[in-house]
Amino acid sequence: MKDTSANGTEAAAPENAQTAQPAEAAPDPVAELSREAAGLKDRLLRTLAEMENLRRRTEREVADARVYGVTNFARDILAVADNMERAMKALDDEIRGKADAGVKALLDGVDLTERELIKVMEKHGIKRLEPVGEKFDPNFHQAMFELPDESVPAGTVVQVMQPGYTIGERVLRPALVGVSKGGPKAAPAEAAANDNSGK
Repeated sequence: MKDTSANGTEAAAPENAQTAQPAEAAPDPVAELSREAAGLKDRLLRTLAEMENLRRRTEREVADARVYGVTNFARDILAVADNMERAMKALDDEIRGKADAGVKALLDGVDLTERELIKVMEKHGIKRLEPVGEKFDPNFHQAMFELPDESVPAGTVVQVMQPGYTIGERVLRPALVGVSKGGPKAAPAEAAANDNSGK
């Protein structure tokens, strides 16, 4: 049966209710693509940052391997350098002066070999530590004994028993040293404060 209004015309039945409403539920393709592009850009930036960090770390590791790769060999060669030095110190100038030409030539050869060894070690970043007169530094020196010496400040290296060596920025072998004790203890700042208080 048809629904008629008071004037006799037929009322139109509402068709599908969903078609009457605007299409709000449909996703916006532009916004969705923008979100996806932002996510991809973020992932790309993170990947680039990770790759840059990896490149820097690899460069640092390669540089360290170049500098410190010979560390074990350098430690072993220090014994040779020590023996060369001991050989040269075993004979004083008086004995050398009395030696015949053959012995003098041998001593000159040992001296040249020692100098060449030190030069080669320096070429490869191995430096000798001779800290006499420097302030004791436990990072580079190993104290073997204390010497009472009033002429230098306490904590000053006054004798080197065995030279130390560094390779690059690392200690290959600390210097074995004797350290002064009993010298002046007043720091420069304290001395200045005492001078000002006496005025």
